[in-house]
Amino acid sequence: MEKKIFTVTEITKYLKDILAQDPLVNDIWISGEISNFHHHSSGHMYFTLKDQNSAISAIMFKGYNSQLKFQLEDGLKVIAHGYISIYEPRGTYQFYIDSMEPAGKGALYLAFEQLKEKLEKEGLFDPVHKNKIPLLPKKIGIVTSPTGAAIRDILSVIQRRFPNISLLIVPTLVQGEMACEQLVKGIEYLNSRGDIDLIILSRGGGSIEDLWPFNEENLARAIYNSSVPVISGIGHETDFTIADFVADLRAPTPSAAAELAISSRLELEKRIENSRERLSYAIGNKIREYRKRLEGLMERRVFARPEELFSKEIQQLDDLSRRLEWSMEKELNSRKEEFQFLNGKLESLSPLKTLARGYSISSLQGKIIDSIDEVEIGQEIQIRVKDGQIKGKVLNKMPAEQEF
Repeated sequence: MEKKIFTVTEITKYLKDILAQDPLVNDIWISGEISNFHHHSSGHMYFTLKDQNSAISAIMFKGYNSQLKFQLEDGLKVIAHGYISIYEPRGTYQFYIDSMEPAGKGALYLAFEQLKEKLEKEGLFDPVHKNKIPLLPKKIGIVTSPTGAAIRDILSVIQRRFPNISLLIVPTLVQGEMACEQLVKGIEYLNSRGDIDLIILSRGGGSIEDLWPFNEENLARAIYNSSVPVISGIGHETDFTIADFVADLRAPTPSAAAELAISSRLELEKRIENSRERLSYAIGNKIREYRKRLEGLMERRVFARPEELFSKEIQQLDDLSRRLEWSMEKELNSRKEEFQFLNGKLESLSPLKTLARGYSISSLQGKIIDSIDEVEIGQEIQIRVKDGQIKGKVLNKMPAEQEF
């Protein structure tokens, strides 16, 4: 018999055609655990689905995996839908997946837990990053549906508690695929205005699917980055969303969010009155306390005779004054004696005393003449005697050895 020989390509194509005609492998659900997960830069996901005994290569193209609400990772048990075919270049069969859900958990619930864990690790829930809610904001921005029950509840509470407060409603969708984007833009718009003191992010109750826009990462980061404090009032008291964890304050319901946003006028007036009464009472007590202390001080002897406070100092001042007078008198007498002694000594050496004994002083032009060489014959000179002056004229001069 003549041998029938096939190429590898022919056999691979033949087997691929067989699989393509089998209804079981063309519409099949497979459960398994993800391993060797790789998210390619093209957007496609490549991984292995395995159980205790076997494994199958799997691929999920970008157009399908972009619809996933949760993140794939190694070790995650899933249920996947798709078809099985052969990848001809390698001749291997693989599972082409078009949808997937977590095994044992809903996809939305798993996505919620994954995002919550991620943002918590990043610190978006940390109280240290939360803004302080103002006691009485001047203007409140409300991001919600303009036709839902939430806005009616909020307006009802505000009208009752503080009707003259300023409100700005930013209408948005609160469910559906477009809701998250509108909610983010609403928060960003209110932050850009500069006149908003507080933001309320709200909607009524619903299923996890209805509330899902409030579990999106983009909205969580918009709340975290808001410089204006945000109060979340989403769903019912038992409903928790990612937005609640990131918000600066979580209210269990939209009505509660409005109550937390503003204080009742009556409550404020009551608090002011109570503070006024406590202040008045405290001031009165202090006045009575100081008056009693003052009366006690006034009864002391020192206030009746205040001079006694300085009796010692007064006596010391008198002693010092007497000592000063004595010292000054002693010093003055000593100076007088010294003056008289010096005056007597001065008088004994005075030229006037010499003149009184019959001597005279001759001078030429104010200069005392003490030598014959200092005058010339014919010059006029002055002669000082004890009782006046004599003007004379030099007629002759001779040395002391000679006589006239």
